[in-house]
Amino acid sequence: MDLVLPDALPSDDERAAVDAVLGPATSGWSGGERAIEFEGRVARGGEARDQRHQLLPVLHALQARAGWISPGGLRYVCERLTIPPAEAYGVATFYAMFSTEERPARVVHVCDDIACRVRGARETCQQLEQTFGPAGSPLESPEGHGRWTWLRSPCLGHCEEAPAALVQRAGSDPTLFDYEVTGVDAVAVEEEGALLGGYEGPDEGTAGVNFANNAWPTPQAKPHDRDPGLRLLRRVGLVDPSSLDDYRAHGGYEALRRAVALGRDGVIRELKDAKLLGRGGAAFPAGVKWEAVAKQSVRPHYFICNADESEPGTFKDRVLMEHDPFAVLESLTIAGYATGSEKGFIYIRGEYPNATSMLAGAIEKAYAHGFLGSDVMGEGFAFDVELRRGAGAYICGEETSLFNSIEGKRGEPRNKPPFPVERGVFGKPTGINNVETLVNVLEVLTLGGEAYAKIGTPDSTGPRLFCLSGCVERPGVYEVEHGVTLRELLELAGGVRGGKAPKAILLGGAAGSFVTPADLDLRLTFEDSKAAGVTLGSGVVMVLDEDVDLADIVLRIAAFFRDESCGQCVPCRVGTVRQEEALARVIAGRANGSLSDELALIGEIGQVMRDASICGLGQLAANAVDSAIHRLKVFDGGAT
Repeated sequence: MDLVLPDALPSDDERAAVDAVLGPATSGWSGGERAIEFEGRVARGGEARDQRHQLLPVLHALQARAGWISPGGLRYVCERLTIPPAEAYGVATFYAMFSTEERPARVVHVCDDIACRVRGARETCQQLEQTFGPAGSPLESPEGHGRWTWLRSPCLGHCEEAPAALVQRAGSDPTLFDYEVTGVDAVAVEEEGALLGGYEGPDEGTAGVNFANNAWPTPQAKPHDRDPGLRLLRRVGLVDPSSLDDYRAHGGYEALRRAVALGRDGVIRELKDAKLLGRGGAAFPAGVKWEAVAKQSVRPHYFICNADESEPGTFKDRVLMEHDPFAVLESLTIAGYATGSEKGFIYIRGEYPNATSMLAGAIEKAYAHGFLGSDVMGEGFAFDVELRRGAGAYICGEETSLFNSIEGKRGEPRNKPPFPVERGVFGKPTGINNVETLVNVLEVLTLGGEAYAKIGTPDSTGPRLFCLSGCVERPGVYEVEHGVTLRELLELAGGVRGGKAPKAILLGGAAGSFVTPADLDLRLTFEDSKAAGVTLGSGVVMVLDEDVDLADIVLRIAAFFRDESCGQCVPCRVGTVRQEEALARVIAGRANGSLSDELALIGEIGQVMRDASICGLGQLAANAVDSAIHRLKVFDGGAT
């Protein structure tokens, strides 16, 4: 049964928003007047259907113009793209940043995820509820700037500046834009609601609020406090991220020239010699993946930069995109060249408006100066890059979910095989790496594969970026060689805040595991973490001190996975709900039966999710909970 919208009509603003993305309707098959001849209608209808992959950008345009996706706006989208309304509605309701119910044009999303909770976000949200009512309540600005509201949000990727918020603004004024806010409290959110209509940029911030911009992102990357051994962060804070000339003056695009000199096979050989492993969590050998794509005979090939950095506690990719965007482009271009890919996508999380702006500007400049396009650097190969913005779905960090999202579908994972190197986005051979992995490629080509492999340990080569947050003196992104200990890394960040004792450390984010102070001498390598039964994941190191309520943190992690499950498979859809319910009963002292029986049930639920879920979300959703129960002993008289 399909969804029918017979009486819904788009407003002029909604038509303009859609047409700005798709261009004006040229026929009845693309949303225009249905007055065409029979001849050629199949081709014209197919042309409209070929634009299905534009569904996500069009929905973004509607949301940005009206503040929500109305039935009339959705109907017009369906007419333009020849998509059944039920399918378009299914996509629009899949993503948290879209609303299919009318709401104010100005929304303050207040993060209450684990890093922000440690810094007071839980209390902030409680104060907001007392002052303004439940999240989502429509409010009037006292300054006459119209209605606004606030909502709770999962991690926004500003954990080093927690607590954080994201402000969405809607309207036809082109000067309006979404922006990130850090260091928020209840008073600051109230001021945001009052001043949204008059906001013009980061320099117009309200007192007590830091608007995210291009200030120094981490103590380690400041010019006066830099480690001379930095490689991945060596340009951060020193190079103007908006200037292609400045980037080139600091060695930019020399790695791409070396790649062309080596040839496609030579680049892949260097990656294999470097033993570069993926930095997104799976730790798959980059050279093996690139070679598999390059060998595929089916054309075209695609290469994707996975910048949908949504793991709670992770923000390293955001720092690179905001402060060294040309490095991201250069490394993606090298990947495209080496794998014979004609086109690349940068799929960036929707909650990163500043990083999106920086990358969009870098792409424009790269095209203008011949570093992208039909003849890159005059070297006879073509490579195009499109920036595609996500819309608030953690699951889209999983590669096949990301492919579906790009194609204009719900971001649900696909079964494997076939693997992406054979059938990825649009059913074609596709390579995909995250931002940190790709930026490492520049260092591999600059140093040479063998020299790069001497950094770190034999099985964990090269530098690594770690995201330190929570109860540390200097949260931020820290670059170290694989092999340093957890204790040494914490010392770089100034140790535990206020000289307090650490109670636990979360490694790898919500999908990772807790370790105890007894594990501080753990070497941060792939092999050592595996031997210890933990994971480095995406580089999260979140420190929790003696004052943190660990039970509350564990319950918030369970709630996160309940919300972020795509719902496609039963083990994850039901298991994440049952896991949270059981934890809530334990914490409230209302266990069904004995405490040991309830904890055993939680363990069984976790095992089912690991064994039977389609993708990594369900397979990893119980990791932190399991480690809290068995390693930290949170619920049986251990740490609380």
